[in-house]
Amino acid sequence: MKVVLDANVIIASLAARGLCQSVFELCLDRFEIIISSFLIAEVETNLSKKLKLPDRLIREIIDFLSENATLIEVEETPPDVCKDPDDARLLALAQKSGAACLITGDKDLLMIKKFASSKILSSRQFWETIKKQSETK
Repeated sequence: MKVVLDANVIIASLAARGLCQSVFELCLDRFEIIISSFLIAEVETNLSKKLKLPDRLIREIIDFLSENATLIEVEETPPDVCKDPDDARLLALAQKSGAACLITGDKDLLMIKKFASSKILSSRQFWETIKKQSETK
């Protein structure tokens, strides 16, 4: 299954042990993570400005993401789906990649609930969904 992780989920997974870290590790282990250069740039900026990590560590994290995810670029964004152009690019990435889920903490995106074939879920919703699927197998 393909999943798109919003930058806020990736940053939260690196900032503290918790649900986002568990979701990130689960996705690394069991799913195909889809990223794009705009997501990598957003993660890099936030690691530097918000978490104030040293450049060397940021480079290692970006290299790790690049090596463990599938890079897909999007040029066109869906018209009038959301106000934020960054959110529109995430939706376009989910659509182009055929991702089953877009995992985000962004309330505006979460209100959409589904775009094309991608469910838009919080980390908690994704975790609960996967847990239920595992229990029924």
